[in-house]
Formats: sequence, C-alpha cells, structure tokens
Amino acid sequence: MLNYIWFGLIIVAVLFGGINGKIEAVTKAGVDSAGNAVTISIGLVGVMALWLGVMKIAEEAGLMRLLARAIAPVLRLIFPDVPRDHPAMGSMMMNIAANMLGLSNAATPLGLKAMEDLQKLNRYPGVATDAMCRFLAVNTAGVQLIPATMISLMASAGSREPTAIIGTTLAATTCAAIAGLGAAGLLEALPIFAADRAAGKGASS
Repeated sequence: MLNYIWFGLIIVAVLFGGINGKIEAVTKAGVDSAGNAVTISIGLVGVMALWLGVMKIAEEAGLMRLLARAIAPVLRLIFPDVPRDHPAMGSMMMNIAANMLGLSNAATPLGLKAMEDLQKLNRYPGVATDAMCRFLAVNTAGVQLIPATMISLMASAGSREPTAIIGTTLAATTCAAIAGLGAAGLLEALPIFAADRAAGKGASS
C-alpha cells in the first residue's frame, strides 16, 4: 500500500511541476534529496554501530535482566490476570526492557514470544484477551530510556546535542503508554467486548 502512496505522490509532483513550468526544479529536488539520503545513511552507519554495540554490551552485562526485574512489580499491576510464574510474564518483561534500552531488534522476537505465551492463557482462540490488548498498548507506546535510533539519526544529521531528547522521549512515551493502557481499560469495561469474549467470537480489535 505504501508503494502506491509514494508512487502517487511522485506522479502528482511531476504533474504539478509540469503544469507550473517547474519540472526542472522538481527533477533537481529529487536528485538532491537522493544524494542527501545517501549521505545521511553513510553517516548513520557508524553511529548506529556504536550505539548498538554499547547496547549489546549492556545486554551481555545483564542490564536488560536487571531492568526487567525492576519493572516486574509494575507489570504485575498491569497484568493481574497473568500468573507471576507464567512464561508470558517473563517474555513481556524482557520485551519491554529491550524496548526501553533501544534494542528493537531484540525486542521484536520477544514481543512475538510474549503474544504466543499469552495465547496459551486464552480461553477463546481468535479473540484477543485483555492482557494481549494491554501488552499491545505498552509495546506500541515503546517507553524508552535510551532512544538509540533517534539519537543516531540526530547525530548523523549534525546535531550538537543528539542526547538532549532522552528526557522528552521518556516523558512522551510514558504518556503514550498511560493513555494506551487507559483506553484499553475503558474498552475492557464495555459490555459489548465482554459479550464477545463470553461467546468466544468477535474480532480481535
């Protein structure tokens, strides 16, 4: 779908450029943008390698497990319907800890594993449980202590203080997580979703 959207934007730009007699400017802007993209990408390689290396060292040093233990009490409050000793709780803790450290590559398989483990607690296969919806809200918000990807992008673009966004990113993603959990809690209370779960039917939305 995105391919069609981008192709449509290109066609519109070319058409309007031709109509306004600025097709040369459109062509030049396209070439210049492509060159800038290559320059930024090359600069990003080194910075990303540095941050991913640092995060990998932190992971091997046990920082991710330490962080997972620290957030365990909070997760027990968010997911009271998931047993403490169930594998799903461990998978969710590791996924959230990886996201907080900016280890998105490590977080993705852990998130999929968490959903598989949560599915084992699902009495109505095909219908998302409350715990699944809450986990999706937290995972989508992606609370981050170290936004490694954005720091890398800003550094490659020449920012003097690429780490200045750490505080604001943490605040923004925390607010997003609270809003997502709040919305999930409100929807859980609606009778229509309770009826769907009781009947074992309905969409996973």
